[in-house]
Amino acid sequence: MKINPLDDRVVVRAGEAEETTAGGIVLPDAAKEKPQRGTVIAVGPGRLLDSGERSPLSVEVGDEVLFGKYGGTDIEIDGEEVKILRESDILAKIV
Repeated sequence: MKINPLDDRVVVRAGEAEETTAGGIVLPDAAKEKPQRGTVIAVGPGRLLDSGERSPLSVEVGDEVLFGKYGGTDIEIDGEEVKILRESDILAKIV
């Protein structure tokens, strides 16, 4: 299925949760933290300005981004978990 976000929304495929700690301790599923890093898989056309023009987004498909732990909405598309965020929920682009 193809998804086209509206306005300034971005669809992100979240990375995998860490399996082990830095010290080598294996984490059970209940102790794993939500990932805060992901890859952009779809972007909307941009926020509609008062003048009627669209403001371009600063991220593109394929960009690695950081986002807030509890930001956005989690949905499932074709058996894959993705997150829909507003552009303002994205904290940084990883270069």
